[in-house]
This record gives sequence, structure tokens and C-alpha cells, in this order.
Amino acid sequence: MNQSTFDVAIIGGGASGFFSACKIKEYNPNLKVCILEKSNKVLSKVKISGGGRCNLTHAINYNSELVKHYPNGKNFLKKVFQKFTVKDTIQWFEERGVKTKVEEDGRMFPVSDNSQSVIDTLIKNSVGLGVDLRTSFDVKHINKDNGLFHVTSRKEDVLMTSKLIIATGGYPKPNQFDWLVDLGHSINLPVPSLFTFNIPVEGLKHLMGLSVPNAKVQIVGEKLNYSGPLLITHWGLSGPAVLKLSAWGARMLNARDYQFEILVNWIGELSEQEIIEQIKSYKEKHPKRSVTSNSLFEIPQRLWGELMIRAQIDEKLNYADIGDKSINRMLEVIFRLPLKVLGKTTFKEEFVTSGGIHLNEVDNKSMQSKLIENLYFTGEVLDIDGITGGFNFQAAWSTATVAAEHITGINNRD
Repeated sequence: MNQSTFDVAIIGGGASGFFSACKIKEYNPNLKVCILEKSNKVLSKVKISGGGRCNLTHAINYNSELVKHYPNGKNFLKKVFQKFTVKDTIQWFEERGVKTKVEEDGRMFPVSDNSQSVIDTLIKNSVGLGVDLRTSFDVKHINKDNGLFHVTSRKEDVLMTSKLIIATGGYPKPNQFDWLVDLGHSINLPVPSLFTFNIPVEGLKHLMGLSVPNAKVQIVGEKLNYSGPLLITHWGLSGPAVLKLSAWGARMLNARDYQFEILVNWIGELSEQEIIEQIKSYKEKHPKRSVTSNSLFEIPQRLWGELMIRAQIDEKLNYADIGDKSINRMLEVIFRLPLKVLGKTTFKEEFVTSGGIHLNEVDNKSMQSKLIENLYFTGEVLDIDGITGGFNFQAAWSTATVAAEHITGINNRD
């Protein structure tokens, strides 16, 4: 049995775990700090996020607007974001050589377009400054005795620490929280968030790879809807419109066992009347053109052809031949095409959950447990989840900073 003693131990080698270590070393370089990671890899979600570019935050200047992008944890995060803002995130990374850029939709990436630049910076500013990184350390049990936490791995290695940060990220299964529940904490049961919709019946598989820039997707029978880019995949629908909708509807869709119906508006902004008027206007200007072969509203031609089939428009018809009934059928498939969702697809490496440690058991001014002194929680292990677009990373950086400030006694902004 191997034993070691630290001032601060951090369980979890992901974004919030490494950032906690960075900030602790920044505030007090003399503290003995370790990171414990159960796998043999660290920062794996950072590595693949944003298609390998790392969407490290979102360009929003006001915290009152920022918190609106979190289906769970909005009120808890108000105080947290006062301590470490989006501006602070940008400044921290840029001061360490990671220049950032803003894309049209507000997502922020390294100028390098390479997540490795973020990973290298986090490692350099933690492990490079003396943080002890221990991989393949799978925590089995934690107990507290005489003011010290005893952290035991499944290999029976024991580590002792004065202060302990839990930064494990979210878990997909409730029993994976058992070792934390054993400490006395309770959880909001985890359900998947940020998943894509499987649509095997009406299938659009033959159109996989096509996208539209601003669709609107609504869940039938609910007020829940979201607009944004929409991507057709070989299993159904993906893209920001679907991912964000899945985040807001995570618990409701889980209760339905992911069996529900959606309505897709392929062009987003236009009203029904505006669609009808534009079709009629095109009909007047180009009466001899084929309806099926000449798409409107910047809808990709192959998708337009599929929609016209569903609208029962004969491929031989010209615009001059379509009457009001045909135009109304065209409107229906463009404005509210019904599709049945029969399941979800979640990518294991990018798994995000709605659920985690109950927020009423954690002090948002310190990230310290209200039940156990010197125990802290940061990142997605908490019952906090943001929509896609850099929001989960921002919560990771901010909660890690608040914990580090309290642990080191740094007096920052209140």
C-alpha cells in the first residue's frame, strides 16, 4: 500500500480539475497539489471538443445573458460568474499564449484552431509548476479522519489530503455517484443532455451531410423549440438546433424514453404568409421552371426535391401548374414537417449529463460542500449543464476559480 499526503487533491483530470490546479498554483505556488485521474489519459474532452478545436467559451459580455444558456444551475452560477467572467477566461488564456477568436455564432476558439494549444497551456501551468499528476488512479472510497481525507484507489493506494476537490465531470449512471453519496451528499439523477435525434422511420438518411443554416425544431405538444443550424445525418438530425433543444428538454425527453414527434421549419425566420407570397412571386416570374428542380429559400436542392415528394408535387410540374392546394402542401413540408423521433445518439467522449450533486448542498461563494468542511465540487459533477457553444467549459473555468480562491484564501472580487 502506497501512501502520500498533499495540501490539495483534485479528483478528475478534465477541464475543471486542471484549471483548479492552475489557479491554486497561481495563487499559492507553495501548496502541494495533486490531480488524480482514473484513466490513463487527461483532458480527453478538451481534446475532442469543438471538432478538435476546443470551444473554450462564448462571447457574451454580461453575466445576466450568460446564465440564460444553462438549463440547470442558472441561479447558482450568477454568483460564480461574478468571480470569473468570460472576459477573465479570454484574458487568462491569452496571457499564456492562447490567442482566441470569435466565430459568427459567438463561439470562441483558439486562433490555432487546435485544442492541443489549450491542453498544453493547462498542463504547463499545473504539472509544469509542480502539480503531481497520477493517472490510472480510480477512486474507490473516501473517508475523513482527524481533518484529513483518505482517498483509496481500487488498487488500494491511499492518498491523504487536507482539502479535496471533486472535478470528475458528469456520470451517465446513478450508481457511479455511489462513492460521493457515501460521503453524505445527494444527487439529482443524471440523464443525457446534448444528444442527436434518431429518425429511422421517415428517414432522411439518403440526404446525410446536408445542412440548413437556420431551422426551427419544435417538440409536438410542448412549447419547447430551438432555432439554429440543422444537420441531416445517417441516423436522423443533429446540429446546434437539435443539440440545444435536447439540453433544454433533457429530463422531459428522458421521461418519454426518447419517443416523440417534432416539427421542422427548414427556413426559420419567415412566416407562413411570407412563404406563400414568395412561392407565388416565383411562380409569376418563372412559370415554366420545374418546381422539383428549382429550390427556393436557399434550401439545398436535394432536400428541396425530397420535400416536394412529401408535398406530393409531381416532378413533371412547372410552377405555372401549381395551384393553391399544392402551394399549401409545399408550405406544410417547409414550415412544419412532422418527423417521429425514436431514440437518441450520444457520443461517448462528449457525453454531457443533466444531473449531479444537488446545488443546495454546495456554497456558490466557495464551491465548498455545506455538509463536509474542505470538500469542494467543480464542473459537471454538479447539477449544472449548459447548452452547446462553450458554456460547459465556462462553468468549469469559473467554478474551478471560485474553489481555488477559497482554498488559497485569495481575496478577489465579491
